[in-house]
Amino acid sequence: MTTAWVVRQGSGGKNAEEMINAGYLGVGFIRDYDIKPHLGSGAAAFRAAMNTVYLEMYPDKSRIAAGLAMGNLWAACEGISEGDMVLAPKPGRTYQFGIVTGGYEFHSGTELPHRRRVEWKGALNKDDMSPVLASSAGSLMTVFQLSAHVAELAALTQLADQTQPIAQAISSQVEDQLAFQMEKQLEDFLVHNWRSTALGREYDIYEEDGHLVGQQYPSDTGPMDILAISKDRTRLLVVELKRGRASDVVVGQIQRYMGFVQEALLEPGQTVEGVVIAQEDDLRIRRALSIARDIRFMRYRVEFHLEA
Repeated sequence: MTTAWVVRQGSGGKNAEEMINAGYLGVGFIRDYDIKPHLGSGAAAFRAAMNTVYLEMYPDKSRIAAGLAMGNLWAACEGISEGDMVLAPKPGRTYQFGIVTGGYEFHSGTELPHRRRVEWKGALNKDDMSPVLASSAGSLMTVFQLSAHVAELAALTQLADQTQPIAQAISSQVEDQLAFQMEKQLEDFLVHNWRSTALGREYDIYEEDGHLVGQQYPSDTGPMDILAISKDRTRLLVVELKRGRASDVVVGQIQRYMGFVQEALLEPGQTVEGVVIAQEDDLRIRRALSIARDIRFMRYRVEFHLEA
């Protein structure tokens, strides 16, 4: 297994049983349209071609909606490699898991026409997952990667049919897992409390059709922690979160995301800005940010109180 993904099989997993029985995963996003001619050249080339097609089919949609839809479509049809694990949420608290065994297939006239062949292996219960894996797997994104949890998933799926307690067999990568968990908790906390922050007074986390899509918004260089838009809809904001001290490496990272936003998502008259949020900075990142006028730095503070 190279990495692992979650792919939602229709709203609420309503198509999960059908796809499992047929040996596929499937996604929609665009009407009866064979995307095979646009595959094979990577995410950026796919988006450049397909965003236009999507917006012609759905003229009421924004470029951000197009980028999200076509990013998910590319990930399902090309980004997932043969040999990768895929989890399909089912109604309830279970996930079917399997291994992707084939490339893109177009099934015209079906609800989920863009498909990959999968050898489905078995089912996992969400209650057996660690809290951070359960939180990540519960994201409402249609297609998303679980690369930080490959070790745990390998153990869970290997022992899914045995009686040994699963928790005893999960590979011990405590430091990396704890670091990821802390960053994920910071992100979730900021999202849930966004309206009460200084950023929340100026920006909204991006929504599409009433659904929050600005958390872990996909780009062709990885997902952004948060994508927000100003109240007057003229500025997009890329938010990058770092636990502890931020290094100057994060400046290049956020600039890559901002470059993607500028090229693929901005509507006429809009601009893009960035903000790095961490607990501490240092001289190197201050020097780097001093000439990156469109990126600012903000600190978060953790407080702990005991009251009688």
